[in-house]
Amino acid sequence: MFLMMLGEIVYGGVGCGLYGMIAFVILTVFIAGLMVGRTPEYLGKKIGSFDMKMVCLIILTPVLCLLIGTAAMVMLPHAEKWLTNSGAHGFSEILYAFASMANNNGSAFAGMNANTPWTNVVGGSIMLLVRFIPMFATLGLAGSLGKKKIVPHSDGTLATNNAMFIGLLIAVILIIGALSFFPALALGPIAEYVG
Repeated sequence: MFLMMLGEIVYGGVGCGLYGMIAFVILTVFIAGLMVGRTPEYLGKKIGSFDMKMVCLIILTPVLCLLIGTAAMVMLPHAEKWLTNSGAHGFSEILYAFASMANNNGSAFAGMNANTPWTNVVGGSIMLLVRFIPMFATLGLAGSLGKKKIVPHSDGTLATNNAMFIGLLIAVILIIGALSFFPALALGPIAEYVG
């Protein structure tokens, strides 16, 4: 479930996984550039404010849709009737359904009746938002980077082909994932495992 929440950047997502990973790479380059006090560059192109806005749309749209959809369903007074389990496992069923809607194909855990008017309308809306907003943001990012001139490599350019950058990239992905999803995971799958 956690890998699906991250946008399937590790396994599964051929299209959205690729542009999600590119967004995380650019975010990592930006953060590393801030840490050393240099203008961030990726593939010889300077990363600007428009590029970072597009990266934020790519990364945050699925996160917000997943969390807001889950919270909205949990607050519905009759949502318990759509679940066969209560407590942490019931919350995990809801969390998985919205994680799948926001990052995959809209499947649900066994035990959750996802064929309700509310779930169909909200789930369909989420699936539309998370398909097209990041897609258009990716096209905007590609257009912006395509227009920029290549900046010559210098001593201050961050190398993106070494172990240090890979470690930094993994750390950024895990920190973003942990900060975004840990509270929801703690209420569902982690509480279910511990309890």
